[in-house]
Amino acid sequence: MQNNTFSTLFVGQNLIKLKEVDSTNNFLKKLVSKSEPLAEGTVIMADNQFAGRGQQESIWQTQAGKNISTSIYLKPSFLPLDKQFYLNIAVSLAVSDALACFVPEGIKVKWPNDMYYHNKKLGGILIENTLTGNSFKSSVIGIGLNVNQSEFSESISERATSVIQILQRDVSLMDIMEKIFIFMEKYYLILRAGKYSILQNDYLARLYNYQVSALYKYNGEVFEGIIKGVEDNGRLNVDTEKGLKVFNFKEIEFTHTK
Repeated sequence: MQNNTFSTLFVGQNLIKLKEVDSTNNFLKKLVSKSEPLAEGTVIMADNQFAGRGQQESIWQTQAGKNISTSIYLKPSFLPLDKQFYLNIAVSLAVSDALACFVPEGIKVKWPNDMYYHNKKLGGILIENTLTGNSFKSSVIGIGLNVNQSEFSESISERATSVIQILQRDVSLMDIMEKIFIFMEKYYLILRAGKYSILQNDYLARLYNYQVSALYKYNGEVFEGIIKGVEDNGRLNVDTEKGLKVFNFKEIEFTHTK
């Protein structure tokens, strides 16, 4: 546990650095499950995360010491359950704004919350919520970003990129982390104030393939569609030749060729 000089009110003020961990989300959830209270905004950061997870148990691969593997503890008890996707939106906006401070153009959010640079993946977000009755108790926000990793395995090299590949120079992990913490507070306070339309509009402005004709795959079949919006519950609305279709998470696959 360390004191830091981040210019934030609470996010990152309690930073726990680890050399190696299976998953920063798992480590943070174990801390939360213990009896002593944990300060909101507590951050776990690992040099090496050897079993990182993406959405619905996807595996996140990262080189030790090269990338950002971090988890943030929040307590959004103010958030109605039917608005829970707005936490996802707030976090996505925070990370995309932080990346845009270093990469001047091309940063997009691929629904629901992957970070993209043009057509390549820069990172992802995994949010795990704990509920008490009909309200939120806590949220663990896992963030994985490709920063200074210059090579990727052959299986993903065509689909992944990193900040160093884009800029052709190293970037300080802590500099990016501080920007994430600053923007996280900004959008978290907007969320707390219930300004959902601001979050929705900002999210759509950054959304990958929004209002653009592109190819998608559903149940093994490729079709052409245009993303028209995202519902409060996170479902994606896509205009197709058969009319407007609604998709839940992992039901639709994005393709990069047309």
